[in-house]
Formats: sequence, structure tokens, C-alpha cells
Amino acid sequence: MIVSKQLEDRRIILRSLICVIALLSLGSCATGQQMGDHHHGTPDPTTAAPDSSDGQDWAKQRLAKSPRHQEWVKIKNGTREVNSFIVYPEVKNKATAVLVIHEIFGMSDWVQSLTDQLAEAGYIAIAPDLLSGMGPNGGGTAELRATDSNAVGKAIQALPPDQITADLNAVADYVSKLPAANGKVVVGGFCWGGTQTFRFATNRPSLKAAFVFYGTAPTTGSQSSQTIDKAALAKITAPVYGFYAGNDARIGATLPATIEAMNELKKKYDPVTYEGAGHGFMRAGEAPEPNAPQAKGDKEADEKATADYQKALTAYKANKKAREEAWVRWKTILSGL
Repeated sequence: MIVSKQLEDRRIILRSLICVIALLSLGSCATGQQMGDHHHGTPDPTTAAPDSSDGQDWAKQRLAKSPRHQEWVKIKNGTREVNSFIVYPEVKNKATAVLVIHEIFGMSDWVQSLTDQLAEAGYIAIAPDLLSGMGPNGGGTAELRATDSNAVGKAIQALPPDQITADLNAVADYVSKLPAANGKVVVGGFCWGGTQTFRFATNRPSLKAAFVFYGTAPTTGSQSSQTIDKAALAKITAPVYGFYAGNDARIGATLPATIEAMNELKKKYDPVTYEGAGHGFMRAGEAPEPNAPQAKGDKEADEKATADYQKALTAYKANKKAREEAWVRWKTILSGL
């Protein structure tokens, strides 16, 4: 009985640690948005919080249960090979393709699970590992992550913008020409990937739509005096749909200038802010609900644990609600393309 109680206590502590890591990762994601033509706003690789791939067993388990065809493909971009995860829908007719751009944490179980969910909704979904070939032995995110906890952040920071664009163009070209594809390609990205989505919309006029999840528009100027890059935005031909968090002031503060610039340029830009949600809510809203702590008999420690739990639970519920609403909106827009 005593052994069982100790084992249960250890399990509770482990689950609590996973929740803390997930919450910390949202902050890390929020620090790494702006990397357009310049490397602005990427996190300090020496101080970034643990990446969000830790504790994503729930995403891995969901992916393992999927009946859809999944595979990894290597897509050529000059001398580079971009390792990409693709999932096919179980549909009769040719489908629109969704290009998924991962968070600042690189390729993860959650990104693959989301790609599968898009296929479940009826779309060919493909997620390139933009860190392909950047590992010490030519690998990608997984190899970098195994090297040390800061390696992925360092590699993301070092990615040349032109290489990102060329990789995304190669993947978009590949998926648009698949026999099961109808030729239409849209792009959607999250966190760092949301910013890259906005930037990619300025570089690929054939896109049918761009879905920016808590990312910023391209900017210009020095790091201390950034302004919206209207010359870049002028090249956008696709409608841009924004998904933002109410509790994400750093990103939210960029919206007025972005809206003004897009309106001035007569570009379609439809941003929606989900109140109460935090940065990274599409991932956080899918994670398991945090577990209530068990009293240990230490009044001060128990009160702190309860307060931390209530804070985490409130954030979880807001993120879950935002995720559900954003997912419905995204699928509705996709169905109308």
C-alpha cells in the first residue's frame, strides 16, 4: 500500500512537471516570431525554455491511431532535400493541399498530428521540416533536439530567409502536382511558422489563402525601429486570415499597423482575436487538462500548488475554447476555397 502511494505521488509530480514545461514552452514560442528578411525577435538560444516537443505523447498517440496514409518524403530544393511529412485524405475527388509551417520548436509530434487532422478534414496536408540538413550529421529537428536542448533554437535562428522561401516553394510545387491534388495550395503556420506564413504569402502569388496563427507581418528597418514592410505586403495576392490570442500583447500590439497597411494596400486581411487565450493556443488547447494537486500536509506549499493549478486550469480552458473555435473557422474557410 505504501509503495503504491509513493508510485502514485511520483506520477502526479511527473504530470505536473509536464504541464509546467508546456506552459513554459508557450513563452518560448512567443519570443521567436519575427524572422523575415532579417533575423529579428528569435529567442536567445542560451536562455530559451524547453521546447514544446517534450511531453507530447498525447499527440503521438492520436497520430498512431489514424487510419489515414502517412509518409515521409524527401523533396529536392537544389542540392537540399527537405524531409516532409504528408498525410492523404480518404476522399473520392482530388483535394486542395495545405502546407503546414511548424512552430519555432521545429518538427514535432503535435505538428504531425495537426497535419493528420487536416487530412481527416479532407485535405492533402504536408509539413516540411525546415531544419532538414541542419543537424551535425545532416539530419533535421530530431537530430538537433538530441544534440542539446538549445540546438533547435540556434538552428532556427540561423536559417537564411531565402532558403526558407525556396524550401517552401519546393514543397508547394511538389504537393500541387500530386495526382491526388487539385492544384490549389494554401499555407498555414503557427508561432514562428505564422510569421513565415505571412512572409511566404508575399513570395508566392499562386497561393489560394494564407492562415497566420499568432504570427506577425513582414517588417523592415533596424531591430530598434521596425515598421510594417508595405513593399512586401503589396506583393500579396491571396487572402490572409489571422488567428490571434487575447493574452498575447506582444503580437496583438502589431495588429493595428498591420490592419492599416493591408487596408491601405487593398489586401484582404481578416484577423480574429480569441479572448482569454494565450500564445500557442492551437497546441495548448489540445493538450491534456492539468491534474489537480494532492494535499501534502504543508499548508503553504499546498496553497501554492492549488493556486498554480487554478491558474493553469483557467489558461487551459481558455486555450481549449479558442482552439475549438479557430479550428471550426479554419475548416469553414477552407471548405469555401
